[in-house]
Amino acid sequence: VLLVESGGGLVQAGGSLRLSCTASGLTFSMYGMGWFRHAPGREREFVAVSWSGSSTHYTDSVKGRFTISRDNAKSTVNLQMNSLKPEDTAVYYCAARRADSTGYDYWGQGTQVTVSS
Repeated sequence: VLLVESGGGLVQAGGSLRLSCTASGLTFSMYGMGWFRHAPGREREFVAVSWSGSSTHYTDSVKGRFTISRDNAKSTVNLQMNSLKPEDTAVYYCAARRADSTGYDYWGQGTQVTVSS
């Protein structure tokens, strides 16, 4: 299984970025697809998830600013990030979770997002 993130970069506060994660080696439609982030000096944080049944869930700090979406035909999950803040700066990771798993089974290598003030 391989998860490959793309779309990170440097953006000014208030700007937008779109992250993408393409999966291979798994039956994509059967997996919940999540985004996590890890900032220096902080623990890894859940950001958003798109479940296989198309429901979504977000951490409070990104609600109304971030949108997760998935394309099962392309085995891709996206994270549209608007109104970015400096505190959103982190390495963002894509992860896949089977419905019967207690945690995430597969992780990508991460993509850096830096928001300047």
